[in-house]
Amino acid sequence: MGVLSQVVLFPLAPVRGVVWVAERVRDMAEEEMCHPSVLRARLAALNEALESEAIGPEEFDREEDRLLDLLERSGGRGGRAGVRTP
Repeated sequence: MGVLSQVVLFPLAPVRGVVWVAERVRDMAEEEMCHPSVLRARLAALNEALESEAIGPEEFDREEDRLLDLLERSGGRGGRAGVRTP
């Protein structure tokens, strides 16, 4: 980057800094939400919702598939071990 472009783009430095910080926060939040322990806790809560009839079997199956896919991608022990289905 030349001196002239640095001078011209200098007023945008705070904006670029804020964008960089926002991207790091987003990345950390996504990583935390896809952590295997978080996903397993969400699966357990999903099972409880099904058992208490707060959700129906179709919604359970849809959300369970989504969570299991995330768990498999995150490197956690995938599969349906410990997950009860009706």
